[in-house]
Amino acid sequence: MDLFSRSWAALRTAVAELPDEDFARPSGCTGWLVRDLVCHLVIDAQDVLITLVTPADTEPTRDALTYWDVTETPPTGEDPLDALTVRLAAAYEEPWLLKFHLDDVGSAAGRAAELADPGARVSTRDEVLTTGDYLMTYVMEWTLHHLDLIAHLPHVAGPPAQGLARSREMLEKIAGAAFPASFSDADALLVGTGRRAPTDAEKADLGEQAARLPFVLG
Repeated sequence: MDLFSRSWAALRTAVAELPDEDFARPSGCTGWLVRDLVCHLVIDAQDVLITLVTPADTEPTRDALTYWDVTETPPTGEDPLDALTVRLAAAYEEPWLLKFHLDDVGSAAGRAAELADPGARVSTRDEVLTTGDYLMTYVMEWTLHHLDLIAHLPHVAGPPAQGLARSREMLEKIAGAAFPASFSDADALLVGTGRRAPTDAEKADLGEQAARLPFVLG
């Protein structure tokens, strides 16, 4: 729960401190500007709030690792929901409105997570998870999107080291193999999820594992 809070607080702080001109810069998400990514974070925060008040009384069907649907195809930005996010983000017009909405809904999602019972069961996407496992999936979500946020903004602070390390650990378990020790946690996540292609040196370190990349989480 603490790792969820730290990862989410760091991401919201990074967005709150962005100058207006950064909202029109590209993000690490294909087809999305920074403003589109921030709009997606608002929707994510709403999903957290909805899920935390959607209890389930059956056994969990997924956990923090099996929650993810894994494919080999990176997003193109042409998915209808992705396109809807772009249109919704444009409707805000002014960056301060996006900042305000993320702070408002995001703060509520953070408080709800802190108050939640990690052993309780919740329902989302027609699956059942413990609250603790559900929130741990969002450590991965916040960490990856924090990396997306700073992809073209080198002056912006990155995600917390603990969130990077835990997300790498989860991705390695999902992949069924560890990334080379030469990879930083951030590089393991970026290359592992297809956010950037590995360099020649990284391919050499990956060996046969390079052919299995990427592990696109959805």
